[in-house]
Amino acid sequence: MKLVHVQSLELLDRMCKEVSSSNVEQRKKSGVYFSIFSSIERGNFEFIFGIVKANPDLVWSRDHDSRSIFSLAVLHRQAKIFSLIYGLAVKKSMTSWIHKMGNNILHMAGMTGDSTLLNRIPGAALQMQRELQWFKEVESIVPMRFKEFLNNDRLTPRELFTKNHKDLMKEGEKWMKGTATSCTVVGALTVTIMFAAAFTVPGGNVQDTGYPIFLNEKLFMLFIISDALSLFSSSTSVLMFLGILTSRYAEDDFLESLPRKMIIGLSTLFFSIAAMMMAFSAALLIMLHGQSWIVIPVVCLATLPITLFVLMQFPLLADMFISTYGPGIFDKKMGRWI
Repeated sequence: MKLVHVQSLELLDRMCKEVSSSNVEQRKKSGVYFSIFSSIERGNFEFIFGIVKANPDLVWSRDHDSRSIFSLAVLHRQAKIFSLIYGLAVKKSMTSWIHKMGNNILHMAGMTGDSTLLNRIPGAALQMQRELQWFKEVESIVPMRFKEFLNNDRLTPRELFTKNHKDLMKEGEKWMKGTATSCTVVGALTVTIMFAAAFTVPGGNVQDTGYPIFLNEKLFMLFIISDALSLFSSSTSVLMFLGILTSRYAEDDFLESLPRKMIIGLSTLFFSIAAMMMAFSAALLIMLHGQSWIVIPVVCLATLPITLFVLMQFPLLADMFISTYGPGIFDKKMGRWI
């Protein structure tokens, strides 16, 4: 594979040398334009970067529908190729073209993205978020008049986006509500258990004073603190999930509002389960003091629910956090390259 990669780069270098001195007619006959448009569809960044850098005139290439290389990059959701636009001095000119059917580059962002790339993103809600990120990013660099520009179907880019993403938004709402409902049940159970445990402390209470028998024990303080932390964090998670269930589910809510609630809800739920297991272990150590042969295996087993939860939910939590608060899918710091 390394040898193939090296040979591919060498072949590309030789192709770039030929293209650098070719004219329009030669490029048409040799299939340069076809190769460029095919490479954009497949996300072949190295080819696009090398060829266009070798002959900067190719940045103005258009396909049979009068779409530029950056319009096609938006249509096929190729973020790395689209990021090349940030390294151009003619960025505004590249976003000002009108294609056939009266669509501009923002209309391209309003169309449904490449299904193959979209399916790599877990969950319909995150897929909807990614589509919104594309639309918002393209919207931020196009001329102001393009935002309300009507195509041949009399649709603005935002209206086209709403029309094409109606089904995805419904799937995202269903996914969000299903996840929130399941997590609400777990959070509510944890709240109930931890609230009851606070008043049925291990060892019981002194009959005369009502104070817990093990009040001065360090393990008892660990039990109380863990119980309180679990109660508060699980209550927070339930409130966050209820906020998701009662949300209006507007398009822009999928961009940050709903993911933020889901991130807080999953994080606090995870913390509450961990704190609950800690409280259980502390109570067990108090009740079976000196019986290490049974305490140690049970405490080890107490980590099993936490481990299972991490394995099942943490990848989703990480993906959602990176997608919402990460560096983003676009390289806005792209330096001048032609």
